[in-house]
Amino acid sequence: MQKAITSLLLLISTSVMAQQTDTTFLKKLLESKPELFSGVLNHPNKNEIQIMYTQVNRDKNNKPSFKTFSCRINPKHYFYPASTVKLAAVIFALEKVNELKIPGLTAYSTMITDTAFKGQTPVNKDESAENGKPTLAHYIKKVLLTSDNDAYNRLFEFIGRAEINAKLKKYGMTESRILNRLAIGDGGENEKNTNPIRFYNGDKLVYSQPAQYDPKNYPLELNHLVVGVGYMDSNEQLVEKPYSFANKNVFTIKDQHALMKRLMTPEAYTPKERFNLTSDDYKLIYTYMSKLPTESDYPKYDAKEFWPTYAKMLFYGREKNAVIDPNIRIFDKYGDSYGFIIDNAYIVDFKNKVEFFLTAVVQSNEDGIYNDGKYEYETVCYPFMKNLGRSIYEHELQRKKVNEPNLDKYVMDYK
Repeated sequence: MQKAITSLLLLISTSVMAQQTDTTFLKKLLESKPELFSGVLNHPNKNEIQIMYTQVNRDKNNKPSFKTFSCRINPKHYFYPASTVKLAAVIFALEKVNELKIPGLTAYSTMITDTAFKGQTPVNKDESAENGKPTLAHYIKKVLLTSDNDAYNRLFEFIGRAEINAKLKKYGMTESRILNRLAIGDGGENEKNTNPIRFYNGDKLVYSQPAQYDPKNYPLELNHLVVGVGYMDSNEQLVEKPYSFANKNVFTIKDQHALMKRLMTPEAYTPKERFNLTSDDYKLIYTYMSKLPTESDYPKYDAKEFWPTYAKMLFYGREKNAVIDPNIRIFDKYGDSYGFIIDNAYIVDFKNKVEFFLTAVVQSNEDGIYNDGKYEYETVCYPFMKNLGRSIYEHELQRKKVNEPNLDKYVMDYK
């Protein structure tokens, strides 16, 4: 008996050690390139960087295993996650369709949004869709292509705040919470109330969802919530007091990274641990996560407003004149707000058989004024993201693997 217990403890210990995160590699990598990273490294607290990088190693059957590296990860140190929360909404909306099991209800059913509480707005049509009709699938396309705020808000209303946060907890993302819609000043009772919604196939009503109310609060122990020396209020007047991020969305780098791994490599998880998504769901997400805005016809975008690398912070730094490598696809969800730039990515090079996960946040707000639209994105944040992504990519090009990965499942049809 004692021998069995000892063996079990040894097994557990070995497993824990295998899952430990390396906290030195990334720091050394950045320090080895002072010409690229010295500015941020010399001001780590001001720029608030947090990074997670995961190597993927495949066995002879192409099943992945992971080795993870981190830099300055602190789940209690608050940063505003901005649009990165939208990827969770995309996944949970598709899961909800599958779990409802309503005959005829699909992500392509016409979705009519009604109102039942002050401040809510209805949706009866979507002129950016080929047929002019709003659907979950089309909202998902808009979220993943250009991070459309209204599209995310409609997903949020369909899922409901309580279910979103229950799903985060279910999948082990316990450091995070998603409380509200974006870009409409959502808060208080408004964020707790979501719209009634009806779904149709043609003229046939297939599902009617009543308005929902979520009375719960989702407290988290956080620091760095009150920041800066001032902020611009809703009337665009300067308030000379620190800005508070209390009661806003939270999506830590660790949780974002975990979500991306579970999404892109479900075969690494047991069936119970995987998202409840169909093969068509995965195809929809993979396609529009990696598709460039200029490759899309519905919705159609003006290339001057949404250029090819608009949503690709890591590796391209959102440069308008960047040369696109045709062998590389970036499956990601970025966020940018209040001086924070975040990108959560799975990067694939089909020619050189490279794949890796990389999630990072960096901030720059020199004047300490929040909500004024004046941040050093172009001089600090975008270059950092580009250089970080390319430095990891260059490392991956040199990294030897026992088994070459088969990446065919990530080849999408972008026509």
